[in-house]
Amino acid sequence: MEKKSIQQASFLYVEDDASNRQVMQLLMQKVMRAQALIIFEDSVDFMTRVKALSPRPDVALLDIHVRPHNGFEMLDMLRADPQFHHITVIALTASVTNEEVEQLRSSGFDGAIGKPLRASIFPGLLERILKGESVWYVS
Repeated sequence: MEKKSIQQASFLYVEDDASNRQVMQLLMQKVMRAQALIIFEDSVDFMTRVKALSPRPDVALLDIHVRPHNGFEMLDMLRADPQFHHITVIALTASVTNEEVEQLRSSGFDGAIGKPLRASIFPGLLERILKGESVWYVS
């Protein structure tokens, strides 16, 4: 991924919980001044909707427990499509057992961030992700 600032990058966030969507929107737009945040409330017709996006997302932030396609399934769809296999994909999860973190790593996620998101930490984690670092912050 070409290195971009938070203000230059395009983000896709898939989250079914309304309060989590509000927190993300507040953090991204008000705190970090992100210009391009696309939010999907579910994963219905996921790839059809992703392919229709302009600009294409640089980073996908995927809730693991969304329906009908969970985060692992959405990751597989992105990685299988040559147009999107390069996207940095970060898992967002409240389930942070060692087993799940290992499953996230072995499945091909580029990182994971535990929920709830913390305003004091999330902007720095996102900057590191945009620099190409693998971020696994689940505590």
